[in-house]
Amino acid sequence: MLTQTTSRVLEPSDLDAALAVLDREPVANAFVTARVQVAGLDPWRLGGEMWGWYEDGMLTSLCYAGANLVPICATPRAVRAFADRARRAGRRCSSIVGPVDSTAQLWRLLEPGWGPAREVRRRQPLMVTDRMPADIAPDPHVRRVRKDEMERIMPACVAMFTEEVGVSPLAGDGGLLYQARVAELVGSGRSFARFDADGRVVFKAEIGAATDRACQIQGVWVAPEHRGKGLAAPGMAAVLRYALADVAPVVSLYVNDFNTAARRTYTRVGFQEVGAFMSVLF
Repeated sequence: MLTQTTSRVLEPSDLDAALAVLDREPVANAFVTARVQVAGLDPWRLGGEMWGWYEDGMLTSLCYAGANLVPICATPRAVRAFADRARRAGRRCSSIVGPVDSTAQLWRLLEPGWGPAREVRRRQPLMVTDRMPADIAPDPHVRRVRKDEMERIMPACVAMFTEEVGVSPLAGDGGLLYQARVAELVGSGRSFARFDADGRVVFKAEIGAATDRACQIQGVWVAPEHRGKGLAAPGMAAVLRYALADVAPVVSLYVNDFNTAARRTYTRVGFQEVGAFMSVLF
């Protein structure tokens, strides 16, 4: 039994305790919870380590350390411990992302050694809904992407990622990991799009993380030549209908605070702000 405050790398036997922490905030933690439910806590399967912070022998805070560094239900003391561990390990992640307060504290502690960041997005509203909008009809042309449509959806996914993150997902490994991720979403029926008569993507979005309590929409994108035509809100309503019917009772997303057009669209579809994330991009 751990009787003092301490942090350590969690092991597969710690799974139930870790899930109990994640379950305290099912919407905010949907991304990490979904990974842990599928992969457990084995670092090779999880794609990173799960760090735990204990107080009086109880696991109270977590930090996922993989491609992203994600503080979870992290108290200020836990954040300091996670920052110490991250400094010792050296930066291996491409971003730090999580709730504003804990992420901002983590970055303050890590910036002297890890900075400068390529970009810091200090406030990204977290928005949720549990119902369909009353006044926006779902776009009937938005549907699940089929497995034989990978070549059609990939260019739109790459364009969205590059536009959103500022770097191409094809850099480094030639896009192998990113293509595998897109294929996983298509194969699991969580990739949605509207195609034009020539088979080009007009609108797309994915349900990027899914648990039985909450899911998260990501990768929302309208082809540049179709922007301003009122496609985004009906498209989002269509994805929302699929999500509520087939995936989870609560649907979330987070958005950059400076993206006023997207925030307006999500509000029209019925999403309400319940918190905020912060992202540090390297």
